[in-house]
This record gives sequence, C-alpha cells and structure tokens, in this order.
Amino acid sequence: MTITIETVLGWRDVADVAEGKTLALSQAAWDRVANASRIVERIVETGVRAYGINTGVGALSDTVVDRASQSRLSRNIILSHACGVGELLAPREVRAIIAAQIANFAHGHSGVRPEIVRHLAAFLEKDCIPDVPSKGSAGYLTHNAHSALVLIGEGSARVRGRSMSGLDALTAIGLEPLVLGAKEGLSLVNGTACATGLACVALARAERLLDWADAIAALTLEAAGCQMAAFDEAVLALRPSRGIARVGASLRARLAGSGLIAAAFGKRTQDALSLRSVPHAHGAARDVFDASALVVDQELASVTDNPAVSGSPEEPVVSSEAHAVAPALAQAADSLATALAQISAMSERRTDRLVNPLVSGLPPFLASDAGSNSGFMIAQYTAAALANENRRLAAPASTDGGITSGLQEDFLAHPTAAANKLLALIDNAEYILAIELMAAAQAHEFVGDTARRAAGTDAIHKTVRAVVSPYADDRPLSRDIEALRGLIRAASAPAIP
Repeated sequence: MTITIETVLGWRDVADVAEGKTLALSQAAWDRVANASRIVERIVETGVRAYGINTGVGALSDTVVDRASQSRLSRNIILSHACGVGELLAPREVRAIIAAQIANFAHGHSGVRPEIVRHLAAFLEKDCIPDVPSKGSAGYLTHNAHSALVLIGEGSARVRGRSMSGLDALTAIGLEPLVLGAKEGLSLVNGTACATGLACVALARAERLLDWADAIAALTLEAAGCQMAAFDEAVLALRPSRGIARVGASLRARLAGSGLIAAAFGKRTQDALSLRSVPHAHGAARDVFDASALVVDQELASVTDNPAVSGSPEEPVVSSEAHAVAPALAQAADSLATALAQISAMSERRTDRLVNPLVSGLPPFLASDAGSNSGFMIAQYTAAALANENRRLAAPASTDGGITSGLQEDFLAHPTAAANKLLALIDNAEYILAIELMAAAQAHEFVGDTARRAAGTDAIHKTVRAVVSPYADDRPLSRDIEALRGLIRAASAPAIP
C-alpha cells in the first residue's frame, strides 16, 4: 500500500512506512519540491551569498565556495559527515528516517531536485536499506549522511535483505548514482528526519506496549484477587485524566464477570500500590504518550532544513534559522522514556508480588515443586535488573551538554540520542512485561480451579498458553521470555470478548 503526501504526514504514516508501506507525492507536493529547486538554481546563477548553497557549513559558514566547487561541496559534506559508529539501525528504523526526510523535502523549502526525492522513494519501494550506524549524531547529521552515501553510489546497503555496496545497491534497483547540486549535500544531512523517524517507530511500539501493559496487569490483578472498588469509574473520576479513565475502563472491561475477583471481594481493605495504582501509572503514561505524539506530528509538519528557501526564482529568499534544532522532540522522547520506565518498574513489582511467598498466597516462586524447583525466582531477578537499567536510560538526553563546530554549535538538544535511548528502554520494557505475563499465567495454574476467570483475562491466558506451556523447571526460562517478548512486540493484546 502507498501513502501519498498531500501536505503533511502524521506519525502513524511514518510508522506504517517503517513496516513496509511506500510513499508517493501528490502533484502539489512535487510542484513545491520543483519550485524550491528552481530557487536554489537562481541563487547559484546570481551568486548571492547564501549559507550552505555557496558557503561552507557550520563554523565555515563565512567561507564562500565558487560555483565550480558547489557540487563537490555537496558530495564532500556527505563523505565527511558519514562518520557514524556502532551497530546498524534496524531496517524499519532506516525506513522511518527516509520517510521523515521525504516528508521534510515535500514541504518545498529545502531546494533539492525532484530526482533526490524519487531516489529516496525508490529505496522504500524496492526495499533498499542503507547501512546506518546507530551512534554518532549529536543532533542529526551522521545518520542522514550514511543514507545519502548510497544515493551517490558510496557506502553500503541491504537490498531485499542482501548486503552489497552502495553502487551495487543502486544497480540492483535500477538507478544510477546521483551527482549532487548546490545545497543538496547539506539538505541530505540536515533537518530532524533522523530523530523524527526514530520517534515515530518508538511511538508505534510504545502504543502496543501500553495496551499490553493494561492487559497483563489485569491478568495479575485477577490472580492476586484485587479489590475492584479502587477502579470504580466514579472513584477514578476524582482525579481527572483521560489516561486514568481509559485504563480504568480497560481494567473493568477486562475483569468483568471474574469469579476470582468476586471470591476475593472484601478480603483486604486495600491492595498494595503496584496493584491499586495501575490506572494512575498506566494512565499517566498514556497522557504523556498523547502529548509526545502531538510533538512528533508537529515536527513532521515543520520545515526542519537550514537554510530554508522560499519566495520565487525571480525573488528568492534564503533564511538562516535554527529549525534543525529540536528541543521539543528531545523533551518529548525523554518524557515518554520516563513514563515507560515507571510502568515497567511497576510491572517488576507486580511480578515480585506473584512470586514472593511472603505476600502472594501462592506456592513459593510459582514453582510446581518448591524446594527441588526454583520456579520464577531468577526470572524476577532479570526483571529487576532490566528495570534498574531503564531507570538509567530514563535520565534525560535533552539536558546533555556538548559544543561542536568550533563554538558555532554551542547548544545541542540531542533529539536523536533521546529517541535512541527511548527505543532501548522499550526493548527492556517489553522483556519486563513478558516476565510479568509469564508469571501471571503461571499463577493462574494454581488459582484457576478455584473460580472462573473473566472472559477478558481468559483470552490473554489462552494466548500465552498457545506460545508457552506451564513451567516445571523443565527448560531454560529464557526461551519462554523471548517467546512472550516476541508476542508483545509483534501482536496486539487480545481483544476483550
């Protein structure tokens, strides 16, 4: 399926492209791209000094580059900025970055030729994924440069999963290397496409994770015999929050008709906070998610190239600005990371309550033969270790320092670092919730005969048991954790019947 850019893309559009959809531009969008390209051509013809078109970049912005050298400047920017290190980004992350970059060019203020956009769109259509190292961008430059390498026949890529040189990749998809014109090198490394694309992938994963968190918590609440009064609609409305209301409604629907909940009615005055405050923590995360999604959509609606070109070829305007800096995007990614770290820490606490014989009322560590079997004793250790790592990852990137380019860039917002660590934190959170899901399903093996499960939680239990069987110290637990993490990562939580 193809998504067509009319005016702007939303984060869901970029996330869909990351998963395999392709991009096209409407005629109006193509016209905007072509007009901006003609403006740059006119600036080159007249020789009016303009940053990045006929000057150097960064601290070299006052160095004039003659017309004969402007194409070489564009190529050299790509080569010199392609200095990323570390493991390669996943294909879906690279696709998201390319989609966000095309969306930025489609605003019609970058000045690249339509051929640049067509080549990038062909990468998405023909599954040509440039090799992009995951580390090295204080803001955005290195990731974008590695994608751009393939456009000029340099670097390397994977075409339909096969690794090859950039030149061979172009040949494989029927394209020729591009000779870049004035400003095109700068536009290809510039802007916030990297952080924005990564943030779109993170939002898609976080949304699925939040749905699973509610569903998994319901399975645990039922096994623990929670007191449902804390989730009453009127009670939760005393703290106005769309997120709290949504999570409360989800828990009530998921647990409706539970014999286990009915049997536990009145056994305690109130439950521990890791049980009682699920709507508050999960709801807060949903509120932060909504706010972060608005920021990402705002970023996709923004021109993030420096300089921006506007006006007409007859009356060109070149505006040096700071739209390539993205403090709001970095802060949004940091905020969502904090929220997800909190709900994953709460998940670990619920796992501990399930396996801890001091509070669970269940066999120690959910072992089928406690003593000779250790059950989930060490699985909780793993969850605790990952929750601790998430606390470290939740430290904000947006407040990091750093000075680059000879004092010309003396403030850095670090949006790419914020998006990267958000993705790393989501990796851990998926494992933590998988461990809770595994433990909650095991707990139901001990309580399931005493009363019936709710239809909503029974759907979760059946989904788990289709992937892993009850545990009896008969296999490495890591296999079960990986299987359930794969379920959480790839599939939506079971619907409430």
